[in-house]
Amino acid sequence: MGLRGSKQPEAQVLLLGLDNAGKSTLLYKLKRNECVSTVPTIGFNVEMLEARKNRKSIALTVWDVGGQEKLREHWRSFHQDAAAVVFVVDSSDRERLEEARRELENTLRSEELRGSPLVLLANKQDVNGSLTATEIKDAFNLRKICSGRDWFVQPCSASTGFGVEEAFRRVVHMVKLPSDSGAMKDNIKETVHYLRATRRH
Repeated sequence: MGLRGSKQPEAQVLLLGLDNAGKSTLLYKLKRNECVSTVPTIGFNVEMLEARKNRKSIALTVWDVGGQEKLREHWRSFHQDAAAVVFVVDSSDRERLEEARRELENTLRSEELRGSPLVLLANKQDVNGSLTATEIKDAFNLRKICSGRDWFVQPCSASTGFGVEEAFRRVVHMVKLPSDSGAMKDNIKETVHYLRATRRH
């Protein structure tokens, strides 16, 4: 029997993507298994999710950061402690595919995310004419931009729930657990204070 006092490992997961890609809808589908109609995220949402990895219980803190253009410059503040990056793409929005690819590439160039695994979610698969996971993988040239890290593309639909569980399982499987989470909490706290301060101006 495990001791109640032994703390379960924790990891931070960064949920990114352009505005309207479906990040918050995905997060709440996962957390509450319900379709929540969301408004654009100004700042961030944060949720704790319980999971199992190597037969151990782990706690994932998922940071869903707003995707509007003016908020993307703040993504960098969250890079430091991310154990995995989940990047959500609206598969039905061909016009913004290039913009999404550019933002993902910029994100993955970050020194602090070097080696962090990437799960790319090809969301809105329920929409007619949406690109397949393979088409998105090729359009994003993932083999090239993800060299040196684990990556996976998961087709899903946040509104119907298709592929959402699988995506989460994949993230749990790929996430790198930190051995020391003490320093990590302090950094996240600083980031939250920083974002709250900048939001007031």
